[in-house]
Amino acid sequence: MKNELSIRDRALLVLRGGIPQQLPFITRLETWYTAHQRTRTIPEKFHGMTLDEVHRAVGVGRLKFSVPLKFRLVGVEVHATFNGEELTPLAEPVVENFPGLWDLVPTDKAGTTHTELVTPVGRLSLTHVLLENGVFNGTDPYLKEHLVKSEIDLRVVEYILDRAEFVPDYSKIKAEEEQIGENGLLVPLLQRIPFQQVLLEYLGEMALFHALHDKRDLVRRLLDLLDRQMLTALEQIANLDVPYVEFPDNLHGPMTSPKLFREYCLPAYQKYTDILHRQGKKVGSHTDGDIRPLMELLVESGLDVCESISPYPLTSLTFQEINRAWRGKPLLWGVLPTPILEEHTSESEFQAYLDDLLAAIDQPLILGLVDLFLRHNSIERVETISCRVESLDLPARINISKGMPL
Repeated sequence: MKNELSIRDRALLVLRGGIPQQLPFITRLETWYTAHQRTRTIPEKFHGMTLDEVHRAVGVGRLKFSVPLKFRLVGVEVHATFNGEELTPLAEPVVENFPGLWDLVPTDKAGTTHTELVTPVGRLSLTHVLLENGVFNGTDPYLKEHLVKSEIDLRVVEYILDRAEFVPDYSKIKAEEEQIGENGLLVPLLQRIPFQQVLLEYLGEMALFHALHDKRDLVRRLLDLLDRQMLTALEQIANLDVPYVEFPDNLHGPMTSPKLFREYCLPAYQKYTDILHRQGKKVGSHTDGDIRPLMELLVESGLDVCESISPYPLTSLTFQEINRAWRGKPLLWGVLPTPILEEHTSESEFQAYLDDLLAAIDQPLILGLVDLFLRHNSIERVETISCRVESLDLPARINISKGMPL
């Protein structure tokens, strides 16, 4: 019997520990869509369609990330240039992300954005770069210069964070939920946990590793400050009525090693997930790297979901390995690597990979393309996956795996 549940309801049932008739397949097609719109190469059958309409035409639910809390940078002036030309200065701006300031950086043309934050106690600077190829492929700029480069910079960060105000944007969350409707899931994004913020946003990888060796007290000061900020943010969203929220942590085991994870990440996850669980929310993290070194620790983290699980050939970990190891705790979301949607993967290789993956599914999960569905990936193969998923009887698959008669 065909499932009467919408894609959204399937996902919510899986998040609650239930078993829908068919698996939810919810993913992001934004990068593919943006790239083809910019290069005017979108396939003819999708001409004139919105992104949501493309999702429906392909038969895939839409995953939409959205920020529920913005920051007002009190006592801060932002001065920026793009390719050397001054952009409009901003006094005490309200931004979606600090310190990345991603929403202030142009993403539709190639160039370098240099940004200065001016405060009464000093200045900070950061630099984003977007290459021409990135514009055509619909990808984001990369952070070339991080915010904190000295202990003096940390004092300026402390000044900014001590005065920053949270500005809820729940009306946007509601509007985007209504736009997507039953064909997908709106996921409110929190900030990264403190260690991942320091690693990826404030210092950068090499600077952080040097600081952990030479200036551990400086790192601890920043982590403590970000922890207090996170606790305030979690308190702020207590009245945000959503079933699921996510940390955009981009975990990668070879970078955030087991030793670092156990010392800096595990206690944070356990504390934050406990708070969010008491609010009635399920909690996930964006874990798109190689998490083989972190598998056992993630089970202890309190996370309900690891989203964007990226198996071989993207990482060293196969779907079958992690499926056997975790048994749904945490829940898997992702597991369809986009290299199988590339031209260099033959049709027979694609079908064989898909056959093996679907045959190994013996518990509820949420399918998604990982990590980004790019311009050169095959939309026709996504349609094939969607059809195969719709024909997969999940309860029967689970009964077979348990050796139960049907």
